[in-house]
Amino acid sequence: MSTAPSGVLDALVVGAGPAGIGTALALDAVEGLVYGVVERGEIGDSFLRWPQEQRFLTPSFTGNGFGATDLNSVHPDTSPAFSLGLDYPGGDDYARYLRGVAKHFATPILKNTDVTAITRTDGIFTVETTNGPVQTRTVIWAGGEFRSPAVPRIAGSGVADHTSDPAAWQKRDGALVIIGGYESGIDLACHHVAHGTAVTVIDEAHPWNAQSGSDPSFRLSPRTRQRLAEAKATGLLTLSSAGRVTGIRPNAGGSFSVAVAGSNLVHSDSPPILATGYGHGLGPATGLFELRADGWPLLGDDDQSTITPGLYLAGAAMRHGGLKFCFIYKFRQRFAHVAGVIGKDLGKNVAALEAWRAAGMLTDDLSCCGVECAC
Repeated sequence: MSTAPSGVLDALVVGAGPAGIGTALALDAVEGLVYGVVERGEIGDSFLRWPQEQRFLTPSFTGNGFGATDLNSVHPDTSPAFSLGLDYPGGDDYARYLRGVAKHFATPILKNTDVTAITRTDGIFTVETTNGPVQTRTVIWAGGEFRSPAVPRIAGSGVADHTSDPAAWQKRDGALVIIGGYESGIDLACHHVAHGTAVTVIDEAHPWNAQSGSDPSFRLSPRTRQRLAEAKATGLLTLSSAGRVTGIRPNAGGSFSVAVAGSNLVHSDSPPILATGYGHGLGPATGLFELRADGWPLLGDDDQSTITPGLYLAGAAMRHGGLKFCFIYKFRQRFAHVAGVIGKDLGKNVAALEAWRAAGMLTDDLSCCGVECAC
């Protein structure tokens, strides 16, 4: 990792997933800006932990030459579809894409370096890591959420498997209960139905019935809805919105009973699966962000912490009002914006970032987001 003559970086990115690599590439376009990336594991570490069966929900397609940037790319001049030859990459595939991009652009990354603490004194951050401290004027937290599974506060939740656990994807015999019916829950339900398991998905919000709006952050993606129709046609899938799950109880013989408020117990022959999502994943940066009423980080207009100047957030944990940035094609819109804000504050030339805008990868006016399709 390069350093400025003063020994202080202009910007440090924490995390080398799509948000971290993409932000670093945008920073690289700022003339004279000195930056680096630290990653607790390998590049694309969370994707390397994905089960083999898990795939992207958004398709990759190479349309760059016609001004249509691949939905899963993190730089305007790259395309996972082109480099991988895949439309719906798996975790290992996408990590390979990120490694290739980082190598091509010679991104300065310090791998196997975990951040343990972040402090700010006199406008300079000291980021403590397992490989020693790093000083920087700004920090972009891009640590991801995969290592922060959200486990509901219900009795017996400890006996269930979360979707982040490889055990959730192992073949199950008999009946299986999945708690949570959004993307990860339906994804797992379709996976197990395809292997002949009788699956009951329980979610009182019945997200599978959502019809209004075109935003896949609030409605099941087209790929998931197609797979859901195929799973329902087998007769092995039951979708239940009878009530809120209140507890899980192990039974003699290895089976489980799932209690639903106002309803009967639901039987599962193997540990139920919690498809209950992930937390914000802020780790040691948690206390440096205010939290919204819904538990997500509160951000200023430039994705900056409202209580710690110079600390930014990148990735799927971003929220602005009712907008969610849960997909790469969404949160990548802010890489170049944050890089531009940092560059301008430091008196750097940011003109090269206009190439990101031309490629549809720079949004600095969030009022244009959330517009619905007409048909």
